[in-house]
Amino acid sequence: MSDLRMKMPMLARQEGVWDGVYRHYDAAGRLIDEHRSRLVCRLPAAGPYDYHQTNHYTWADGRTEVRDFPATFRGDRIWFRNELIDGWCAEVPLDEACRTLMLYWQRIGEPDTHLYEMIQIDDAARQRSRVWQWITDGRVRMRTLIDERKVADSTQGY
Repeated sequence: MSDLRMKMPMLARQEGVWDGVYRHYDAAGRLIDEHRSRLVCRLPAAGPYDYHQTNHYTWADGRTEVRDFPATFRGDRIWFRNELIDGWCAEVPLDEACRTLMLYWQRIGEPDTHLYEMIQIDDAARQRSRVWQWITDGRVRMRTLIDERKVADSTQGY
């Protein structure tokens, strides 16, 4: 068992393929974007990264986008650094039920914008919900709500 699997068991439970819906709301609570998603969350046995997430987005008008988020494990968290974000993910030790992860990242190219994300996973690791708070110049700019269900435990083929 890798160090990451032992030190971040809640993250390890999320390995697999997740289908969901992202809904973005402006600061006043108005829906400004909605799209479907498929996230592939991997804990590679070998290679340069300890965690690797690939997000596939699809909009109703046919647009698609793919984003890759490789990360390394140090200390008690995983660390992301790519062309889009710079940040980390950690388990919340105060959650005795072991259902909560917190993330923080700064947007590359937007030095005044950073995000906080909370992930809640159910006990069976089959459903999860995520909330992002987009903070720009100290104020909430946007919120993102994400509802997902796990459709595969294996990431074979992704």
